[in-house]
Amino acid sequence: MPVVIAIDVHWGEMDAFAHLNNVSYFRYFESGRIAYFEQMTRVTAREGDPVEHAAGAPAGVGPILAKTSCRYRAPVFYPDTLYLGVGVSDVGRDRYTMRYELYSTKLAAVAASGEGLIVAFDYGAGKKAPSLPARWREAIAKLEASASAG
Repeated sequence: MPVVIAIDVHWGEMDAFAHLNNVSYFRYFESGRIAYFEQMTRVTAREGDPVEHAAGAPAGVGPILAKTSCRYRAPVFYPDTLYLGVGVSDVGRDRYTMRYELYSTKLAAVAASGEGLIVAFDYGAGKKAPSLPARWREAIAKLEASASAG
């Protein structure tokens, strides 16, 4: 997966059963999603570009999370350091799927995996955009190719 972030588990993220609360996994996925978006912006940046979110999207068009899921494979406990890998698959006309794998150093195993369906959304019009911006496609292709090459 082309984007990997380190996450320290905090004591306050534990639930009544002393393991990581299910909500935390989705927050971690969100952090990974944003890190991927930041990388998309970096790989498609052009001289003189204004700073924009989501890989240089046209004004008013940005990503929106349409659906998300998580498969819990093993409970995570404090303290632990996790590594979240993020990649993209199934790129369609107006959407793509983000894949997540959360690796626990304490368990030396994948503790959870998940997906998020990302749709291009026209925030000005308040509705789904007809297609993914070309720069998003370019950025995803570059990032995924870098993961395949590495």
